[in-house]
Amino acid sequence: MKNNVPASLRDRLQRGELLNSDCPSREVLKRLIGRWSLLVLLALDEETLRFGELRRKIGGVSERMLAQTLRFMEEDGFVERIAYEVIPPHVEYRLSPLGYEARDRVTGLADWIETNMQQVIDNRRRFAKADKELA
Repeated sequence: MKNNVPASLRDRLQRGELLNSDCPSREVLKRLIGRWSLLVLLALDEETLRFGELRRKIGGVSERMLAQTLRFMEEDGFVERIAYEVIPPHVEYRLSPLGYEARDRVTGLADWIETNMQQVIDNRRRFAKADKELA
C-alpha cells in the first residue's frame, strides 16, 4: 500500500477504466482506434508526410475526415504537425513518441486482421446464409 491507497485501486486509477462509461479513457479509445486514426498511425510509420501524401497513402478518406482525425491526433499528442513558413504553406505530419508507442500496439491488431480476413469473410457468408434460411 502506497499513500494509504491499496495497490489494485491505485493501478486502476492510473490505468483508467475503459469499461466505466464515465472514464475519460473512453474518448481516447474512440479517437485512437477509429478507422482513420488507426490508418494514420500505420501510414506515418517511420515517415513524415504532407497532407496530400497521407491522404493518397490511406485511400478512401475524405479531406474533411482526415483533417479532423489529424486535429484530434495532434490534440491527444499522437501526431506532430510541422508547419513551414513558406509560400505556399507547407505542412507535414509525423508520429510523436506517444504516437510511435500507440502504433506499436495497433500494428499487431492490423496484422491479425489482415491474416484472419478470409476467415472473417467466410464467417460473414455463413451467417448471412443461415440468416436468410431462417427468414
